[in-house]
Amino acid sequence: MPIKQLPIKKEIAYAAGMMGWSIMTNIIIVMLPYFYLPPNNSGLSPLVPQLLVFGAFNILSLIAASGRLFDAIYDPFIASLSDGSQNPKGRRIPIMKYAIVPAVIFCSLVFYPLVKGESVTNAWWLTFVLAGFFISVTTYIIPYNALLAELTHSADQKVRLSTYQQVGFVFGMILGALCNNYADFIQHFFHVTDRAQALQYTIWGLSIFSGLVMILPIVSIDEREYSAAKPTHIALLPAIKNTFRNSNFKYYLISDFTYYIALSIISSGLLFFVTVLLGLPDSDGGKFMGIMVILSLLFYPFINYGSKRFGKKPLVLVAFVLLSLIFVAIFFLGKLPFSSTMQMYILVICASFPLASLGILPNAILADIAQQDTLETGENHEGMFFAVKYLFVKLGQTMGIAIFAMLTVYGKDPGHDYGLRLNGVVGFVLCVLALLFFSRFKENKPTN
Repeated sequence: MPIKQLPIKKEIAYAAGMMGWSIMTNIIIVMLPYFYLPPNNSGLSPLVPQLLVFGAFNILSLIAASGRLFDAIYDPFIASLSDGSQNPKGRRIPIMKYAIVPAVIFCSLVFYPLVKGESVTNAWWLTFVLAGFFISVTTYIIPYNALLAELTHSADQKVRLSTYQQVGFVFGMILGALCNNYADFIQHFFHVTDRAQALQYTIWGLSIFSGLVMILPIVSIDEREYSAAKPTHIALLPAIKNTFRNSNFKYYLISDFTYYIALSIISSGLLFFVTVLLGLPDSDGGKFMGIMVILSLLFYPFINYGSKRFGKKPLVLVAFVLLSLIFVAIFFLGKLPFSSTMQMYILVICASFPLASLGILPNAILADIAQQDTLETGENHEGMFFAVKYLFVKLGQTMGIAIFAMLTVYGKDPGHDYGLRLNGVVGFVLCVLALLFFSRFKENKPTN
């Protein structure tokens, strides 16, 4: 039976899955440092001590890193399981459905410390629930992203579906970043006096909504109708080695890894940059995130056209250049000759193009790499390419949180903010490294 083209309503249902897990992962990235090590003008109390290990790493940075240790083993395992699945209902979706409920529960529990105060007990609890969340969401993300290469059958369709994915992702970013705005609403209308409790109610609500959205691809798409991929017969370790034999994939992976470290630094520091460096209310963080995302949507048609006309690589390189300049600006926030609000507007306007291009194009590029590898080897192990990518994405996100948390030791409060400004220096260096590595990526030129 011939393979069907995925209709637009199912492409949108597929993209909705990304919005679901994007909400939860962005809640973790944006709110974790702010909730557990808040600035002294936030109305929250610290929940883990600022103890230093080896003179540089604080507890929160080590917790963020340790939560990924289980993930490092689990990512390739779930990819291998998915690639080799012989389930008659498909290789990917039957696995995804088991991830949703645990992800919702663990995401919410991250923000329920056992002790209402500064305690090492909270650090141990946070390590456990973060590991549970990462493993749960990985069980969804790896098969989900592998579907991109299998549900699309042309370069244009890959870019289009990747664009829909990115729309889902950025709307997830907005909803996750608006936590404090929802908490304001809960406190005002439901008379909840405790700020931490209002945030906990908010995160439960967002997590449940995320789970419901993640169900949409599962109930909407029968992958047997739209994919001709067959189970791979390569064992786990050889499959991992095969991905690293692809030189293009290595350059892609390194640049993508450094980009996600930089992006995580911005996301983790957003509320601190707004409240400490600029002296604005924390609810403005979600507002500016929303403006940035909406502006990025305006670039989507250009990116789709430009990737056909000029290729994907030039657009990615321009995005890295702009992002490096944004990090320079972060170092000087609050000291520029504009009002605080104007400084944030300038920053989000400049960030909108990198957010759009680096959101849409990398997944489409990786789908091209995986498809070309399948043509050359005759083995369908797209899941392993996406597993390795998302292992490094999550390691990058975790390193970003860890670096941000570590630098708070050098100042995170009004009048003592040098640690926050150092994030601008680190981010600039990371973006330049990403630019250098991706410049060596070899792209097949688009045909005009």
